[in-house]
Amino acid sequence: MDEALEKLLPAIEEQLASPETPYVRETYERILEEPDIDEEEAKAMLAFCLADEIEAMMTKERPFDSDRYEMLLSLLPVMPEGK
Repeated sequence: MDEALEKLLPAIEEQLASPETPYVRETYERILEEPDIDEEEAKAMLAFCLADEIEAMMTKERPFDSDRYEMLLSLLPVMPEGK
């Protein structure tokens, strides 16, 4: 796993446990239903989406867009490309 994504895993773990981000848990459970995706890969996919949103925040100098993050998660298990 990419080192940058690995650093986001604690944030993903928090989001999976948080009642404020149920869509992260729902996405995680949904993609685990895929026969060839394990827990580590699923968390890496979530981290990829989070990294994409963080990069967009920094590039566009704007606050975190939870709607965009949720949209990226909805595309999984297909890995989204930054938009």
